[in-house]
Amino acid sequence: MKNHGLILLAIFIGGALGTIFRFLINTEVSSILFPLGTVIENLGGSLLLGLLTGYILNKEFSPILKEGIGVGFCGGFTTMSTLAADTIFLFGQASSPSIVIYLVSSLFGGILLAVIGMAMSTAFVHRKKRADEIQ
Repeated sequence: MKNHGLILLAIFIGGALGTIFRFLINTEVSSILFPLGTVIENLGGSLLLGLLTGYILNKEFSPILKEGIGVGFCGGFTTMSTLAADTIFLFGQASSPSIVIYLVSSLFGGILLAVIGMAMSTAFVHRKKRADEIQ
């Protein structure tokens, strides 16, 4: 793999940016009783990764950008470990509905948004291909 060093650099930069964005969101929407920041990050990251995946599956895409955005940025921005820690915290501090809302919105919402993102970017690529063929 001749671009191995560039890919690692892209992952490093993407991860740093994703982590910074996650921190900024958490400081803006910090809540003691409900981890809204984590929900926003995980849902937004799932949508972005779905968009990226749908695009990559249907069009040529630079491996450097693919890994930098996907592994780096989305990996640094989303956080499974915080989801797990927040869930444990909610079990001790919050009501059952809060726990259910948090888990359902995080897990199923993330999967749903990833699927929606893939469908959106796939439709975009196919629409652009058709438009290019007409011209």
